[in-house]
Amino acid sequence: MQIRAAVMVGTLLLASSLTACATPAPGAGVPASGEPSEPSAVSEPTPTPTPSTDAAALAQAQAWLDAATLPPGAVRSEKRLSGFSSYTGWPCGPYEELEAFWTIPSATVSATANWLREHPTADLITTSPMPVSDDPVIDSAIVGYIPRPDAQEGIVYTIGKSGDGVAVRAEIAAQTDSAECPPLPDGAGYGAPGQG
Repeated sequence: MQIRAAVMVGTLLLASSLTACATPAPGAGVPASGEPSEPSAVSEPTPTPTPSTDAAALAQAQAWLDAATLPPGAVRSEKRLSGFSSYTGWPCGPYEELEAFWTIPSATVSATANWLREHPTADLITTSPMPVSDDPVIDSAIVGYIPRPDAQEGIVYTIGKSGDGVAVRAEIAAQTDSAECPPLPDGAGYGAPGQG
């Protein structure tokens, strides 16, 4: 009886650990069910920024958001869209952050990502090294923009398949004048925003 109980406990632990490994990586766009996640509107409105402790950083983030250029047919959503399975971790701070959402009917992930890549927002430079393949299996993509090489601020657009088109989320971060990056071990560096 004790051997059978030990085998059952071991089997449960193995199953639990395999389930944890099956969870998609951030940005994968596929939940544990295996079905593509589909961004959808939720009832809460897009959060309004709370009063900032750094007006200049918040003004910069707002200026980048105001200058956001999206493909023709994009409709700004007044509601927060759910279903995005990744987020941008801004490693250096303090910073001010804003978020915005759009839907684009009859668009594809690859066409939207490539359009965003080719049409920079404001004076920002892209961190996306190459175009997104026109493969129908691709159900999400990320396009990043930064103000200068090696910057850890800017805009990261996440594009996800949604209904007959796509949904787009913009994560915008602007650092304060006192922002610092945590030190990394010798030879290590931060990846550019939008590159995972």
